[in-house]
Amino acid sequence: MAKQKPKSRAAAKSAALKKSPARKPAAKSSARKSVKAKDRRTGRKSKARAAPAASRVRRKQRVAISHHRDEDFKADGLRTYAMYRDLGISDATHGLAQAHVIRLIGPCNPTEVSKLHFHDVEFQMVYVLKGWIKTYIEGQGETLMKQGSSWTQPPRIRHMVMDYSDDVELLEVILPAEFKTVELAA
Repeated sequence: MAKQKPKSRAAAKSAALKKSPARKPAAKSSARKSVKAKDRRTGRKSKARAAPAASRVRRKQRVAISHHRDEDFKADGLRTYAMYRDLGISDATHGLAQAHVIRLIGPCNPTEVSKLHFHDVEFQMVYVLKGWIKTYIEGQGETLMKQGSSWTQPPRIRHMVMDYSDDVELLEVILPAEFKTVELAA
């Protein structure tokens, strides 16, 4: 008799959990505990110490608070046609992430802004705070993003700005804070 395929994700997950061996809940304490384990060579139980969970050591982060001030917008970022307001995230996270508000300078000049490129990042997210922006993203084509729209750009995905309103402002979050941008031939 052939096995029937589960009809939903929930049913598939439930079936997979039933087939898998029972798992004990994780210990509440982070202290090392002695456990009884079988010695592979002798097959006898012996006391062994549980190995600590592998974790990457990160420097302690601090709180970053940034209030809107027009004088905080600077022309010191990636794009010559934009002003950036750093939100202090890079310093607070020791370079783990970067967040800034981008104010694109209008009117849009497509010959200056429409350059196919990608960023060598782990994560990139953009949220439209004000106005609109038209982008091209590899695999998505041209998309008009308006106030309240957001999108992510997977690592190294090719994209470009096509057009934008004179009042557009974007919130951009990137991991890591320092990254390389590669401009491509159109």
